[in-house]
Amino acid sequence: MAMQQIINEHQRLVVLRLLTEAGAFALNESILQDGLIAYGLDISRDSLKVQLAWLAEQGLIKTELVGNPLQKQLTTATLTGRGQDVATGRATVPGVKRPRAGE
Repeated sequence: MAMQQIINEHQRLVVLRLLTEAGAFALNESILQDGLIAYGLDISRDSLKVQLAWLAEQGLIKTELVGNPLQKQLTTATLTGRGQDVATGRATVPGVKRPRAGE
């Protein structure tokens, strides 16, 4: 398995886990980026948007642009039920690291 694939799988799992910890199961891209960095998974904003789009395509999150269209908009990610199942290990999706027991 290529190193970038391993990193991608870890980043996707951490995004899902961060969303499970959020009160409304939703966070914006800025907070998600800071969370990934805090877990040692440095990521650019552009790369994060790619990961969010991938997770949305899999039905694990829903994304929405928020803010004034004439100014900088942020992407907000909201966890789906399927995404929560993957984050907790009750379901698996190829391309997302499976959490270890007890995590």
